[in-house]
Amino acid sequence: MSTTTSETDGKPKKKAGLFDIRNIIGALLALYGVILALAGLLGEHEPEKTGGINANLWTGLALLAVGLGFLAWARLRPIVVPADVDRPDDDPTRPAPQRKRPPAH
Repeated sequence: MSTTTSETDGKPKKKAGLFDIRNIIGALLALYGVILALAGLLGEHEPEKTGGINANLWTGLALLAVGLGFLAWARLRPIVVPADVDRPDDDPTRPAPQRKRPPAH
């Protein structure tokens, strides 16, 4: 995928990439989906417990589809990280951080 540039300043845009939560959720759901689908295909099928359907297989396929949907969403609509962020004004009502002083001997 090519690096896109901003229309205003010509600098390349930075994207969240791997740290986008959608990638993490999508990867976990897809992994669980693959595990369940394999369990449904290779494991023992007990149709009397599930009303005649292979619950592991169908649940695994659904999780795989949702996980791939999350990964596609993160790929197609990436989060653009701003190049510079203005720091918030210091709040005078917030207490100052306490520094730990070494013990006096």
